Amino acid sequence: METEHKITLARIAGSIVLLAVAHFEQGLTETCQIILYAAAYLVIGGDIVWNALRNVVRGEVFDENFLMAVATAGAFATGQYPEAVAVMLFYQIGEMFQDIAVDKSRKSITSLMDIRPDYANLETRDGEFTRVAPDAVPKGSIIVVKPGEKIPLDGVVISGNSSLDTAALTGESLPREAGEGSQVISGSMNMTGLLRVRTSGTYGESTVARILDLVENAENGKAKTEKFITRFAKYYTPAVTGAAALLAVIPPLVDGQWLLWLHRALIFLVISCPCALVISIPLTFFAGVGGASRRGILIKGSNYLESLARLGTVVFDKTGTLTEGKFSVTAVCASGNHDEKELLSMAAAAEKYSDHPVATALKTAAETVVSDIVNVENFAGEGLRADVGGHTVYVGNAKLMLRAGVRASEPEKPGTVVHVAVDGGYAGYIIISDSVKPQSAAAVAALKAEGVMKTVMLTGDRKAVAEEVASALGLDEVHSELLPADKVEYVKSMMTALPENKSLAFVGDGINDAPVLKTADVGIAMGAAGSDAAIEAADVVLMDDNPGKVAAAVTLSRRTVRIVHQNIAFALGVKLLFLILAAFGVATMWEAVFADVGVTVIAVLNALRAMK
Repeated sequence: METEHKITLARIAGSIVLLAVAHFEQGLTETCQIILYAAAYLVIGGDIVWNALRNVVRGEVFDENFLMAVATAGAFATGQYPEAVAVMLFYQIGEMFQDIAVDKSRKSITSLMDIRPDYANLETRDGEFTRVAPDAVPKGSIIVVKPGEKIPLDGVVISGNSSLDTAALTGESLPREAGEGSQVISGSMNMTGLLRVRTSGTYGESTVARILDLVENAENGKAKTEKFITRFAKYYTPAVTGAAALLAVIPPLVDGQWLLWLHRALIFLVISCPCALVISIPLTFFAGVGGASRRGILIKGSNYLESLARLGTVVFDKTGTLTEGKFSVTAVCASGNHDEKELLSMAAAAEKYSDHPVATALKTAAETVVSDIVNVENFAGEGLRADVGGHTVYVGNAKLMLRAGVRASEPEKPGTVVHVAVDGGYAGYIIISDSVKPQSAAAVAALKAEGVMKTVMLTGDRKAVAEEVASALGLDEVHSELLPADKVEYVKSMMTALPENKSLAFVGDGINDAPVLKTADVGIAMGAAGSDAAIEAADVVLMDDNPGKVAAAVTLSRRTVRIVHQNIAFALGVKLLFLILAAFGVATMWEAVFADVGVTVIAVLNALRAMK
């Protein structure tokens, strides 16, 4: 228990003792009773009265301290001593339980992200290592991560093999294998082997630092509902205070029962406190953001969570988002006297010194690669020519074939077509394609099941390739051969066509997606393989590059917003009922305490469901 809670508990105990003595002790004079009641009142409610007076001096009149101070002081002034003390007593008990619930919820949410590394093992020049703070490790340093330790900074493995537990980052329980050349992200737990990692940035630029910053500052972007509640409380409190004043003055002008109506007005004030709304609504959004982070979905603010709940259109990039972003040979067609193995071998040999994704795919697919390669010549935007094993080989697109003086076939299959000419004759073509992610089709179906009206793909790839992917995934619309600026214009036009209560999300992963991620109502970036520019520009980051997490984010956001609406309806409904009862003299101070503190506690407990 926190120190402040212990102090409050001691004050509650002291007030109860004084109240019991004043109420039950026989033989006390009336003056002694009043002094004991006053002492009990000041012990339990002195801070509230002081805060109310201080806020009035500052011009901040209409808050819950003011309402409670006026109501209980009024009860005390009208001779309702036990009631005044009891109301303040139960109010403080309720506030303490409420604070404990809120503190526990924040600690629970923070513990979900218990990924902050405590230290880094920095390798020195003599091969030893020293333990330092993660933020003291310069970019490009070598760190040593032992089994059982968290990886403190992002980097690339330069030696060692291990299994990594990334559950805290991605929500996935299956370990990931890491070896020489593997990229590793901070916050992962090294499970089995020793790893030497060259850091790719400072701690402030690392994945774990970004995640912690996003979660800790998620409240900075307030949802419209939160802003509404803030404005609502600003006008609501003066309104109910005025209504209480009218209740205390107007009816007695008719029946002359001034004390009766003053007492009802004081009860009215206690009931009217808006704490249930002011506390539970932000807490619900905070719990929703924390619950999402536990599943590897980082939402940068509750305003984006609310926008996710209103999604009407989801727009996807293709490469790296719906597809793997890794090219592979999917078809080989040899012509003339050449066979498929020979065609692949000669094409791979010509591309031996290239790092282009197409070249990598060719070299991976070829079983053997001719080593005798000379006179390599590149033709920008077309391909290259090389002397391979005594043969003149052209590898590239149809334009390059025209340069080589041969007629190329035009295959019907979609994909990137690589034509090959050998010694002035057409040798055939190779098709290289990007494979669709296994989760993509289910992701699109899940979004439609969530009520998303339209799913769209925007890509810079060729029309045939784009249409084949869109058809396989069941997308409603596809636009191909686009530049980044074209994507922005398409997204703007789609946003304009949406109903006012609907929003649009764009899902992408590349540097060229940053402008359109900023343009959309909600920009969603693939975090594990996404570019830094895309992650910085995005409002939501998916840590494991699974497009299915988009639908999961929508489901979670809609559930969070439903809880917010439940709390608003419950709090206002109960308060309205008890305000009416108080005006007619049916509700007592005890019901008033329930309508204030009890409703707040119930709303807070309901808010915590957003974490589950």
